[in-house]
Amino acid sequence: MPQSLSKVILHIIFSTKNREPWLDVEVRPRIHAYLATLCRDLRADLVHVGGIADHVHIITPPLPRTVSQAQLIEKIKKVSSKWIKALDARYRGFFWQRGYGAFSVSPSQLDAVLRYVDAQQEHHRTRTFQEEYRELLRRHGVEFDERYVWD
Repeated sequence: MPQSLSKVILHIIFSTKNREPWLDVEVRPRIHAYLATLCRDLRADLVHVGGIADHVHIITPPLPRTVSQAQLIEKIKKVSSKWIKALDARYRGFFWQRGYGAFSVSPSQLDAVLRYVDAQQEHHRTRTFQEEYRELLRRHGVEFDERYVWD
């Protein structure tokens, strides 16, 4: 086959370190926009970002075949952490958690996942990030050891 083709849509999730509520209503829209810009700069078009005070969800349809999942996530976490710390002295102690979750999204399920990300405020009135994350891991068949999921 002479041509390389790919369509990988990712649902990426990561939290602030220790799930501290750093992403208040003032900074949240700015960090979401910045994360989307970073993804677009890496040629991940049509990025959708959402979340609440202690975590973010990023949908990247499609991930370009020239950028690995690990490269994309490492870059956006590193650069956005530096960016938020430079915003204001109160964010100097900001860190993302070390790990992340990344799940494939079927094109047929993309609209449902986008609605899910948009409904984070309402969703988290009754569920913590940890409960949500455990459920996503189980739903996607990802085996995990609770001792190593949280930092």
